[in-house]
Amino acid sequence: MISIVIPTLNEEQNLKKLLPYLDQVQSGLISEIIISDGDSSDNTIDVASNFDCMICHCSKKGRAYQMNEGAKLAKGSVLFFLHADTFPPPNFDQTIYKAWGHGAGAGSFQLEFDDASWLLSLYSWFTRFKSTLVRFGDQGLFVDPELFRAVGGFDESLVVMEDQEIVRRMKKVSRFQVIDKTVVTSAEKYRRIGIVKLQFIFSIIFLMYYAGARQETMVHLYKSLIGNSADDNR
Repeated sequence: MISIVIPTLNEEQNLKKLLPYLDQVQSGLISEIIISDGDSSDNTIDVASNFDCMICHCSKKGRAYQMNEGAKLAKGSVLFFLHADTFPPPNFDQTIYKAWGHGAGAGSFQLEFDDASWLLSLYSWFTRFKSTLVRFGDQGLFVDPELFRAVGGFDESLVVMEDQEIVRRMKKVSRFQVIDKTVVTSAEKYRRIGIVKLQFIFSIIFLMYYAGARQETMVHLYKSLIGNSADDNR
C-alpha cells in the first residue's frame, strides 16, 4: 500500500480540488494521505480532516522538514510525495506500485502544466529525460521507505533544490524510474508573474545552486525578485 505525503501551508483551495480527485482516480492501493502542515492560517486542516486525512502538525515550515516529518508517520510500503497543486494521472497508485514492484527504489512522473502555453509545454517536455537536472518536486516523487531512511531523507538545511539533492543521493544506491505518464501541475504562478520572468528566476536559482551559492542568498534573491508571490514555505 502507498502512503501519500503532502506538505502544506495555506493550501485550503488546492486541497479542496486535489483530495476528491485523488479519491476518484486511485485504484485502491492508497493506505493513507498525510497532510504535513507548516502551521497554516487558513482552513487547510479543516479541509484535510473532512477527507479523513492524517494530520502531521509541524513545528516549523519548510518543504524538506515537513516531508520528513510526514514520512515518519507513514506506514505504507511506498512513500509518494505530492504537492498540493499537482494532479497525478488515473490509476497512479497502480503505476507507482508496479514500478516499485519491478525494482525501482524511487521515481517520478513526467510533467505537464494546466496551461496551453507553448513555452510551458517546452519546459515540461524535458522532464521525459532521466537526467537529475530535470527532476523537481512537482513531478511527484515515490520512494521505498527503507531507501528513504537509508539516504537520510530530505536535507532540511535546504530551502530550495531539496528535490534534486535527494534524487541525486538516491540514484547512487538504487534504480530511479521516470514513469511514462504525466502529472498535471498548476501554472498559476507562471500566469501571475509571467512565464518568461519566472522561468528566468528559476534558472538563476538553479545556476546559483550548482555554483555553490548559499541557501540564504538564493532565497533572498528569489523573494526579492518575486516579492509577495514567493512560496510561503520557502
